[in-house]
Amino acid sequence: MQCMEDASDGSVVGRHGPRERLRQLGEPRLGDAECLALVLRTGTRGEPAELVAQRLLRRFGGLPGVAAASLHELAGERGIGPVRAAALVAAFGLARRLVEASLRPGTRVRNAGCVARVVRDSARGSRRESFYAMLLDTRHRVLALHVVSTGGLDGAPVHPREVFSPAIRDGAAAVVVAHNHPSGDPTPSAEDRLVTARLREAGQLVGIAVLDHLVVGDDRYYSFADEAFFSFR
Repeated sequence: MQCMEDASDGSVVGRHGPRERLRQLGEPRLGDAECLALVLRTGTRGEPAELVAQRLLRRFGGLPGVAAASLHELAGERGIGPVRAAALVAAFGLARRLVEASLRPGTRVRNAGCVARVVRDSARGSRRESFYAMLLDTRHRVLALHVVSTGGLDGAPVHPREVFSPAIRDGAAAVVVAHNHPSGDPTPSAEDRLVTARLREAGQLVGIAVLDHLVVGDDRYYSFADEAFFSFR
């Protein structure tokens, strides 16, 4: 690759750098390191931005790991610092918000896969388990999406009131609940089954249907509705 480095900051300024490849080929043809390099903008003395990006990907185990890293973790990496770390955190945050906007208020939810996709992208790379509640009206249109509980690697404790308090407040007719498994395996645990039963019973008491409980992994999800616990119609 014939490109020049700025002697002062290590940025790639040659005609074959990531910015020029983006212009010529488009974003889908760029690799993860090239896209990260464009967010970083500059590298360090003797290490262009693309090499810094490659090092970040190795350090955190790929793009999901970089996305899940904290501001403090990123800032502590050589060649990053607080300014570049803030740019990375903001970029990944915008990406998550864009995914969540695909089920913005007023959008009709037609199947469980729509909810699972939003939860997967929202929680991608997270080392903690989070429990979500999507509130729906009588026509299954989105009212709101809430993160009702966040835990650790082994679970996110959730009480029915944490799910149904906002549902009652917002006048929801139904909810779809979901949580991620940081391990990537969506197989439900015994605790997941217990929580599902408790939420179903609580929903019947307050008159708010629980349409489904989704356990979301890396590339697939488990639906309790598919077990005939609920009816997603």
